[in-house]
Amino acid sequence: MTVYVVDASVAAKWFIEEEYAQPALTLLSGQHRLHAPDFLMLEIDNILCKWIRRGIISEADGEVVRSTLAQLPIQKHPFESLRDSAYSLANRTGRSLYDCLYVALAALLDGRMVTADRRLYEAVADGPLGEHVLWVDDIP
Repeated sequence: MTVYVVDASVAAKWFIEEEYAQPALTLLSGQHRLHAPDFLMLEIDNILCKWIRRGIISEADGEVVRSTLAQLPIQKHPFESLRDSAYSLANRTGRSLYDCLYVALAALLDGRMVTADRRLYEAVADGPLGEHVLWVDDIP
């Protein structure tokens, strides 16, 4: 099984129809081992709050997403052990520490971080950790 670290930009696409939602959904086929830093849940909560304020979903729908996400087979990893490598990567790439935690986890697991965040992908893809990032539409 392929090891993928999913970031919030990909996980959010499991719950709302938008660009790259279909490729993101392929990750839930059961053919992959999914991982994420434990704060993925907080990032999704933040996205849900934005969607609710914008009228994209209702509060009840937000609760369904939260419950569903908690049930999905994603192994969550404490972010504390990733801080140092993510900090270094954030300083090299100019991306947020939060984004770099996903990349750091992918490198630690010798897997690939799947993202729909174009700026993050481009900041990392051509560097030394490029083998650990995958654009969502390129999932095999």
